[in-house]
Amino acid sequence: MPVLHSFDPPERFVVGTVGEPGSRTFFLQARAESRLVSVALEKQQVAVLAERMDELLDSLLADPANQTSVPALAPEGTDDSAPLEQPIEEEFRAGTITLSWDPDDQRVVIEVFPFVEITESDLESEDPVEPEPEEIFLVRLPPAAARAFVKRAARVVDAGRPSCPFCGQPISPDGHLCVRANGFRRREP
Repeated sequence: MPVLHSFDPPERFVVGTVGEPGSRTFFLQARAESRLVSVALEKQQVAVLAERMDELLDSLLADPANQTSVPALAPEGTDDSAPLEQPIEEEFRAGTITLSWDPDDQRVVIEVFPFVEITESDLESEDPVEPEPEEIFLVRLPPAAARAFVKRAARVVDAGRPSCPFCGQPISPDGHLCVRANGFRRREP
């Protein structure tokens, strides 16, 4: 049976980073009383999770059959710009992330499962079996807290290196070779 890190709802659920732009490590972090859980993930996973969560909330807001109060924007006073809480001890690296809506409890449900390495023998198996996860990070958020998470996640993702206006790839302080500029080195704006 997997270890379940459950927060329903957490006192705090945020995304944050450790390190400098270009070599940042992203973390989802939840706290309830003295319990603190941090899960590492990729920048793209953060961006997709925030985008999908925003879309889910927007669809609930637009649904005339929905009876739940869903704010269009993060409510005033829910902005959390504090850094990640210390100590940051990675429970696991995120693999699969699921997002759903629980209409009974009126909560956004986020489930994060560990990254699982797939070996060549797994791919060659005639009847592959998906392994049972060793841990699950489960967070259940009310709609207002979910909007606040989306707002912070967008801010954290955008705080990295600037994007090249031609190819969209990040520009390091020493520039990058832009494929759209015939190999000329672009510098940070």
